[in-house]
Amino acid sequence: MAVMKLTEARITSLPFGSGIHRDETVKGLMVICHKSTKTYAVQGDVRRNGRHVRTVRTKIDRADRIGLAEARRRAKLLMSQIQSGIDPTAGPPETGITLAEALDAHIAERDLAETTLREYRAHIHKYLSRFRSRAIADISRHDCRDQFESMKRRHGRTTAASAMRTLRAVINTAMRIDETILRNATEAVRIPIPPVRKVEPIDLKAWWAKTGSLTSLMRDVHRALLLTGARRTSMLTVRREHVDLERSILTFKHMKTGGELIFPMGHRLTEILRRRMEKDEMLNSPWLWPSRTSSLGRIREPKRVGLPSPHELRHLARTIMIAAGVPYAESALLLGHKLPGASGGYVHPEHLVEALRPHAQAFEDHIFAST
Repeated sequence: MAVMKLTEARITSLPFGSGIHRDETVKGLMVICHKSTKTYAVQGDVRRNGRHVRTVRTKIDRADRIGLAEARRRAKLLMSQIQSGIDPTAGPPETGITLAEALDAHIAERDLAETTLREYRAHIHKYLSRFRSRAIADISRHDCRDQFESMKRRHGRTTAASAMRTLRAVINTAMRIDETILRNATEAVRIPIPPVRKVEPIDLKAWWAKTGSLTSLMRDVHRALLLTGARRTSMLTVRREHVDLERSILTFKHMKTGGELIFPMGHRLTEILRRRMEKDEMLNSPWLWPSRTSSLGRIREPKRVGLPSPHELRHLARTIMIAAGVPYAESALLLGHKLPGASGGYVHPEHLVEALRPHAQAFEDHIFAST
C-alpha cells in the first residue's frame, strides 16, 4: 500500500490493478486502482468512549467523475464523522431487527433441542458478540468476511464455520421479518463444508473382547450403543421407565430430529438390559446408566480408551445393517433418520415397530455371528 502526495497527474499515471494508494495530504483518503476503474475512498477507525468500534471504508466516487480537490473535500467531511464516532456506512438506528432479536425469533419458530439452543446462543453471544446489538441490515458483506477470518485465527476453522452457519440461518429468519434486509451478507463468505468423518472398519470379535475388559456398566453402554446405533446423548439419557422388557422395546426420548424413537430390541440386547437393570435396582436411580460420582446421577461419557466413539459406532451400525441385509429405508428408520422426499413425510416409524423388529434382529444376529 503506497503512501504519496496525490496529484491529478499521478492519479492518471497509476496503473490499473495496482491496488491502494494513500494520500499524504488528507488523512484517510485513498485511490483504489481496480482492474478497469479508479475509485476515491476514505478509511478510518470509528472510536467511541476511547474504544475502537470498527474500521470502516466508504467509497467517495470514481476518479473519472470527480477531481482530486472535490475528493479531498468529501474525504475531510467523512473523516470528521468517523472521528466523531459516527459510522458513515451504517444505516439509521431504526433500520430494523437486531441480531439478538432475530436469534430470539429464530428460536421461537422452532422446537430445538437444549444442546442446539446452547450452541446457537454461544455462537451469537460469544463468537459474534460484535454483531449482537447491531441491526442486521447494517451488517455488511465486508463485516462477515472479516469476522470469519478473525474467528478462524482465534477459534479454528470448524468453530468459525459453525458460527457462520448459525449467522446465515438467523439472518434468513430476519429477512422474513424485516423487509429492509435485502440480502444475506454471509453470501460473501465461502463457509467450509464439514469434513466427512472417517471411520475405520471394526473387527467385531476384537471389539467385543475389548469391551469385555471394561467395568460391567461401561461394557453394557458400549454394546448397547452398537446394538442400537443410537447417538450418545440419546442413549445416556434413557430412564429405566423407557425400557419395556416384556415387549422388548427401548424408547429414546432425546432425539436430534425431535420427537422420540421406539426401538425394537433384539433378544440379546433385551437380556443385556434386563441384567443391567436387575444389578442396578438397589441404587434406586431413575437412569438406565446410573453413576454415583456424576452430578447428573448418570454417566456423562462412555470411557473408551482405544475404542470407537459413540458416533463412530453409529456409523458402523448403519454399515453393519446394510451388510446384514437390512433395506436402506428400514435401516434409516431404526437409526431415527427422516426419510427423504414428500413420501417420507407420510412414514410414521412409531406405527412400524413390529414391522422393523425382524430387521433389528437380523442386525443383532449379524453382530453376534461375528463375535
